[in-house]
Amino acid sequence: MFAPNQLTIGIFLPLTFYKGQMDVLKGQADLVEKIDQSNFASVWVRDVPLFDPNFGDAGQVFDPFVYLAYLAARTKNVSLVTGSAIFTLRHPIDLAKAASSIDVLSGGRLVLGIASGDRPVEFPAYGLDADHREVRFRETVEYFRELIHQHSPAIQSSLGHLKGVELLPKPAAGGIPLIVTGSSRQSLDWIAEHSDGWLTYPQATANASGPQMLAQKIQAWREKIPGGMFKPHMTNEWIDLVEDVNYPRTPLRGGFVLRTGRAGLIQLLEEWRAAGVNHAALGIQFSSRPPAEVIQELAEEVLPHFPTHAGPNPLFTRW
Repeated sequence: MFAPNQLTIGIFLPLTFYKGQMDVLKGQADLVEKIDQSNFASVWVRDVPLFDPNFGDAGQVFDPFVYLAYLAARTKNVSLVTGSAIFTLRHPIDLAKAASSIDVLSGGRLVLGIASGDRPVEFPAYGLDADHREVRFRETVEYFRELIHQHSPAIQSSLGHLKGVELLPKPAAGGIPLIVTGSSRQSLDWIAEHSDGWLTYPQATANASGPQMLAQKIQAWREKIPGGMFKPHMTNEWIDLVEDVNYPRTPLRGGFVLRTGRAGLIQLLEEWRAAGVNHAALGIQFSSRPPAEVIQELAEEVLPHFPTHAGPNPLFTRW
């Protein structure tokens, strides 16, 4: 997914929004197989435990970890990404057990986008205090990393006490990238030091001013990364890719969706790459065309401009 000064492309699920019937998700995994075979860099799933009609959408409906395990068995190479796992709502032991299991079963293909949560209904449902979720988020990140990295961790945390036991399995390649989403109510300094990467909203996408503002944000973050080491930046956009190749970049739904032809999309991706974005996750839920058509056009006409990086083959997966 990631390399300095380069940009790759992933696809955000669901490919069609839930609107009261699960039937819209039929055949989605078949298209994910096509995404994998077409050599997109990633597929992304959202984490929405409870559907709140007042908030607007149900995410990709299935539990993200269960669904990624299913997709791991249906794919061979594509990275499997959460966008984003709500680290404040689950205990770090459960997060680490699920994440490490998927990582091993998939041969090391898991990347965790993580967030502190922004749906107000979820916190009282879990019996949690939303006003102090920034503290729980930091403690969960620390606890999670101790579990997956240490063979016999000694943990003293407000989230629990642990000694003389081990979490199994360990991740396939020794670790799982944690990509902080937005601010997650943390300082830029904390994100620069403690994240393995940063996922932010893209700013405006209808013209070059948004990518220019995004470049300033990315630069400010990278200047704070200890030792100047490379950490990737990601962004995403919901697109309505129309058949007219030269259809201009046009904001819809107050700028929440971008309608464009592929020439405009390629131009936006080039602007993002110049801004320092290393991976773009594209959602096609609002597309006026069938998902299969959009995926095919992206694969044939856009992906060659932003190819997925060569890397090692997935590790042993014949469990």
